[in-house]
Amino acid sequence: VQLQASGGGLVQPGGSLRLSCAASRSIFRLKPMGWYRQAPGKQRELVAQVTPDGSTYYADSMKGRFTISRDNAQRLVNLQMNSLKLEDTAVYYCNALPPTAQWGQGTQVTVSS
Repeated sequence: VQLQASGGGLVQPGGSLRLSCAASRSIFRLKPMGWYRQAPGKQRELVAQVTPDGSTYYADSMKGRFTISRDNAQRLVNLQMNSLKLEDTAVYYCNALPPTAQWGQGTQVTVSS
């Protein structure tokens, strides 16, 4: 498996989740990595990205709520999501930037009361 995302689930508004992604060496090495999401009926969008040296970028609606990190030794990319909102409901995927064709199955995040 090239990209294995995990950690999704059902959470109430205001709650938290931590997503994790294990990437293959060919995808992870020396590349920026990102978390993307796709909500029903919407296009996939970039949520956050992290470069090999740890620099980060967040989409505006995620700033202050989400934190992306990477473990280069373990080839892991994590996304800590706090203060979750209903509109954060989506399937979350990890991939490189630019993304490869290997999206993996993603992990479902459902925010609901």
